[in-house]
Amino acid sequence: MEETKKTNNNNGLRWIIFFGMLSIVLVLVGIDVIVNINRKVIQTTNITKTEKEVTITDQGIAEAVDKLYDATVIVELMQGDSVLGWGSGFVYKSEGNDAYIVTNYHVTDGYKEVRIEYTDGTYTNGTVVGGDEYTDVSIIKVDAKTIKKVAETGDSSKTQVGDTVFAVGTPISMKFKFSVTRGILSGKNRLISMANKNKTESWYINLLQMDATINSGNSGGPLANANGEVIGINNSKLASDTIENIGFAVPIEDVKNVAEQVLSKGTVERPYLGVGLTTLEAAKYQGIIDQNVNTQGAVIGSIENNSALGKAGIKVGDIITKFGDYEIQDYKYLRYYLFRYKVGDKVSFTYVRDGKEHNAEVTLQKK
Repeated sequence: MEETKKTNNNNGLRWIIFFGMLSIVLVLVGIDVIVNINRKVIQTTNITKTEKEVTITDQGIAEAVDKLYDATVIVELMQGDSVLGWGSGFVYKSEGNDAYIVTNYHVTDGYKEVRIEYTDGTYTNGTVVGGDEYTDVSIIKVDAKTIKKVAETGDSSKTQVGDTVFAVGTPISMKFKFSVTRGILSGKNRLISMANKNKTESWYINLLQMDATINSGNSGGPLANANGEVIGINNSKLASDTIENIGFAVPIEDVKNVAEQVLSKGTVERPYLGVGLTTLEAAKYQGIIDQNVNTQGAVIGSIENNSALGKAGIKVGDIITKFGDYEIQDYKYLRYYLFRYKVGDKVSFTYVRDGKEHNAEVTLQKK
């Protein structure tokens, strides 16, 4: 009987050990299953989170730069043998014995003769043949035999925000001749306020915005797309301790318009209204309008004899609120939209006098 009890006890112990080992195995297998399941969940989750597959490549733009590089120049402002200042530019076209370089109007303002330096260190003399202050474009003529390359121009209207762009120029110091900076096109159709050298007149100019770094000395240099085609000329930047990498360029279409008019006519022909324009605040201060007038628009501050608007019945103190299809918020808007028309065009406009709205038509004249 005792041996039977021992046998039964031994059998019971074996079963306990067996089930114990089985439990451990099952637990271990369960953990592995859970881990694998979790891995699959994680993998599945990662795939699920991918909303759109985007291929990103970051390639250099050396070929595009090489395509444009030797067409860029330094425009040097000379006094005797001394360089008083400089800007950048690029060779726009070559015709017969003459070649033409484009830069900013504010670079050559006040100069008839400049010196041009090419990328190989050679120099030539250039003559400023014309330009347009309102689009900040100037044209310089040089001997065609001296140029190294003519730039290829693109189409800024076909560019998209986010496109790669790069600038070539000579910023800050001659130590940094023909520097290349790269960025993206940050915005289009930016209306930026510009002023003449004496700060006596201001207007809006339509510009491209980019984050490719530009500094003093870059003015007039090319802004190019990733194919090395010029889509604008760099002309300004926003500068303060709290602003970084907000630069602007004149679209190449506006540059071409000015260049072709200068080369064919010797000047840029723009419509002229024959009036002096002022702000609402200035007109109130000068007593031109009442203090309680709050109509936004371009206030007529003075009228020249035989002016286009004078013939249309406009008087000092009238406020132009619409010109053609464009709403006029202040006098700079009126000048900007005026330049979208040509001499001889008839344009309907709206003005306010003594609180009442009137409509009239003007035939645009040239100055």
